[in-house]
Amino acid sequence: MLGIMGKVIYYVASSMDGYIATEDDNLDWLLSFGFEAFQAHYDQFMASVGSLVMGSATYEWVRVNEPGAWAYGTLPCQVLTSRSLQAPEGTGVRFSSGDIRSICAAAVSDAGDADVWVVGGGNVAAQFADAGLLDEIRVTYMPVALGRGRPLLPVTAPTAPMRLTGTTSFDGGAAELRYSLE
Repeated sequence: MLGIMGKVIYYVASSMDGYIATEDDNLDWLLSFGFEAFQAHYDQFMASVGSLVMGSATYEWVRVNEPGAWAYGTLPCQVLTSRSLQAPEGTGVRFSSGDIRSICAAAVSDAGDADVWVVGGGNVAAQFADAGLLDEIRVTYMPVALGRGRPLLPVTAPTAPMRLTGTTSFDGGAAELRYSLE
């Protein structure tokens, strides 16, 4: 855990039944809600972020669905992969593999006093959780059920009880729950 420095936060949207994407990594169900109701909240969160960590599937989804753009500017971003991928020019993207503790330490160092955003997917966040490296989980539950898909947090063993530290409701029925793992 980080103490006085920034936090390591898994910030994600989920269906009510605990999926962050369909089985084929489709997010149309989420994008159908639009982002107007969430933009100010997201902007406030992003103002606290100093670095990012994401899996290669999330990275590739962003690259395919937002071609020619990189929404995270020059923020340091570690993409967990064992494959050779291309980074967008002029960004802070670098590719990492190996021990999740070392990857987390590098992300924390990159962030300085700011927060680290574990963008996803669920498997990446679960690695952080399993290693005791997450300080907080912020889940925005969307008012839809998928039935199956990519799990929110597929940990390898039960976690300790989390403490609810805040809630935010949004127009349209979505609600963010913030949990501390500290």
